[in-house]
Amino acid sequence: MTNNVLTISKSKLQGEVVLAGAKNSALRLLAASILSEEKIILKNYPSQLLDAQVHVDMLNSLGKETVLVSNDTIVIKENTNLKTNLVWDGRSIRNTLLILGALVARFGQAKVPLPGGCKLGERKYDLHVMLLEKLGADVWEEDDYLCAEAKAGLIGADIHLPIRSTGATENAIIAGSLARGVTRIWNPHIRPEILDLITMLNSMGAHIKVFGQEHIEITGVDHLKGVEHKVIADNMEAITWLAAAVITKGDIEIYDFPYADLEVVLTHLKAAGAKLYTGENSLIVRGGCCYPLEISTGPHPGINSDVQPIMAAWAAQAQGESRIVDLRFPGRYGYAKEMARMGLQYEISGDMLKVIGSSGGLKGAQVKAIDLRAGIALTLCGLAAEDETVITDAWQIGRGYVDLIPKLKALGANCSGSIG
Repeated sequence: MTNNVLTISKSKLQGEVVLAGAKNSALRLLAASILSEEKIILKNYPSQLLDAQVHVDMLNSLGKETVLVSNDTIVIKENTNLKTNLVWDGRSIRNTLLILGALVARFGQAKVPLPGGCKLGERKYDLHVMLLEKLGADVWEEDDYLCAEAKAGLIGADIHLPIRSTGATENAIIAGSLARGVTRIWNPHIRPEILDLITMLNSMGAHIKVFGQEHIEITGVDHLKGVEHKVIADNMEAITWLAAAVITKGDIEIYDFPYADLEVVLTHLKAAGAKLYTGENSLIVRGGCCYPLEISTGPHPGINSDVQPIMAAWAAQAQGESRIVDLRFPGRYGYAKEMARMGLQYEISGDMLKVIGSSGGLKGAQVKAIDLRAGIALTLCGLAAEDETVITDAWQIGRGYVDLIPKLKALGANCSGSIG
């Protein structure tokens, strides 16, 4: 991957911004397209995201035909028999696990590269192996590949998840859609992206019911039809612009803001100094000041682990000590070391990150985006820091943000470089 660089300096962001389709939803929907040979059309699709491009290339490698009708609409067709062996020497993403589930559900066999993506502490795939085995598949590793086979097809079963895993919930939904009989997923992670996946699959003819956070019930069907579906707005991009407005003491109106998905985060940020106003189809962030905060990540509707690096950038602008606890991915504080190059004082104590903000603020420096959310957190720090900040490996940011640099410039940011 090219070592893209983003250069950014102190700015005050003002103006309007429209949210792109959600990365964390679009990737799941791409995987689910494998379940049907009919045409799938995704609108509000974030085509410029690097992870989405990797996923589409994987679909093409399997034999799907993908056509970008516009920057935000993709058509997925199937004109030949799909391969069940994904031979791939490019960058792997964690979504290969969902490709595995979709292929074995439809064809009874699959072979995909071992998953990649952000290294967030320990992210194993034992839950994915467990759920496929529960549905009747044999699963094994072969060199750098993960293989699964269900000669008689998948059979519905009760799947008890020991933790509320987003990926495992999604894979169980995808695999269970074509399994014979009834599949019940107990202790699922009910997130907006998962509800978006269920909405699309039900529109394709699946029979999926959600019983709150208790369980999901799937009655398998023999065939899923094509669909036209609109991807939900990206709640991580929404939080990013909200934080950017307050951190830079700016004024931003964010259109298509997903209020219902972010109630807990909004409550915390209001308490931590954000001045928020409701527009007709938007959130207006006007003024405000960063105060210290104390948050703990958890299952939806709690604060997503992806949010906490952004909260650390917020805390870096606050005078006083902030505390962030990420019980799911406690190894996810590596970005703090990069922020320390800009003058951040911090301490890691067990599962807790303490950020000690000061009136001295941050100073520009050369830092590295060690993963997607770390990269955007460093970008936020650079917008408030004195002097110039240079972010290397900025391609990581391009994995999750559409048109970030043009949007930043349109809001008045002093920035240049490439994240593609």
